[in-house]
Amino acid sequence: MTDQELGATIEAIWRIESARVVAGVARLTHDLDQAEDFAQDALLAALEAWPSRGLPDNPGAWLMTAAKRRALDHLRHQTMAAPKHVELARELDAHHALAEQVFAERIDAALDDDIDDDVLRLLFTACHPILSPDARAALTLKVVGGLTTQEIARAYLRPETTIAQRIVRAKRTLLEAHVPFEVPEGAALAARLASVLEVIYLIFNEGYAATAGDHWTRPEWCDEALRLGRVLTGLMPEESEVHGLTALMEIQASRLPARVDTNGDPILLPDQDRSRWDRLLIRRGLAALERAEALPGVLGPYTLQAAIAACHARAAVYEKTDWPRIAALYEALVQIAPSPVVALNRAVAVGMAFGPAAGLELVDALLTEPTLAHYHLLPSVRGDLLARLDRIPEARAEFERAATLTRNGRERALLLARAAACTVKRRRS
Repeated sequence: MTDQELGATIEAIWRIESARVVAGVARLTHDLDQAEDFAQDALLAALEAWPSRGLPDNPGAWLMTAAKRRALDHLRHQTMAAPKHVELARELDAHHALAEQVFAERIDAALDDDIDDDVLRLLFTACHPILSPDARAALTLKVVGGLTTQEIARAYLRPETTIAQRIVRAKRTLLEAHVPFEVPEGAALAARLASVLEVIYLIFNEGYAATAGDHWTRPEWCDEALRLGRVLTGLMPEESEVHGLTALMEIQASRLPARVDTNGDPILLPDQDRSRWDRLLIRRGLAALERAEALPGVLGPYTLQAAIAACHARAAVYEKTDWPRIAALYEALVQIAPSPVVALNRAVAVGMAFGPAAGLELVDALLTEPTLAHYHLLPSVRGDLLARLDRIPEARAEFERAATLTRNGRERALLLARAAACTVKRRRS
């Protein structure tokens, strides 16, 4: 194996194993910042040792052991440096950690249940509601997704220093608030799980339709969100909304190959070549949706959105889409998870199921909604409905307004092209 091949192999191993290593160490230190430092120390040790000694049989266990040893050395040092009146307590903690380390090393090679539990704790900690959604997403991508600060900054189109500061502040907030490194129980679980699912879907959506920049999609972000969703379904198989979110992402991700042309320009849903949709992802998504619907309880918002996505996936051609069912599902979604964006999506479905005038009536009712004042999809949807009603000058104005509001270069070009098409249609008429 060449040095370049070995480097690429180690990088791939680290991307896969980093979350487990950080999670395992955080169980000992209860400090995410320290856990990341010790995990990075283990990676550096691997980069020094593996080129000469060769890859170990179980690289993940090697990294875990190296990182935990560094954490335990740190605990011993703290014990020795601590004032006498707390020395005994720290020594007991160190002995406990040492015993835990010996036990963990014996079973890690055979069973990974404890490691998986650690990853789940890490995910719930990184997604704690005490943090803002942006901070949760950045921290999750860093400590659970294994992305570098540079990769996260590039995706968010923010300076690397800004993202680094956001992550540092998030860790400090968790530490100062004494947030326990655990999965909550009982009623607290529902609120915390909602936060975890929100962050995973936020990451997926940024990959599915980038909010800014020169790329319409970022498939690697969708892949990362899907990975987190699949991990979560394995760890929490009795939670219907976990399956619902995974189903939604699987089905939506199936469209990615057809969402852009060879130049990277957007292709809207009616114009997509459905033969390019990934059938394996669709099958996986429909299976996850079945699991979500089979579990007891009322269908949640992610499961309902997955059912909507399934309607599109089951339609062989755009014209065969079951729009009345989609409109009914959006009506149910409005009842359990009302929001202006959901209401706008419902208006689109109503416009397709019952005619553009019916959809436009619902959209116009949202024109005074403050949270949609700068939301580019509101004038975009309105422009589409107006065009279908042959109100061409108004449609063109709406597409032009939408183009001024989007921060995505590809989307701006698409909206301006639609405005230009209205001008052409107007001249022909």
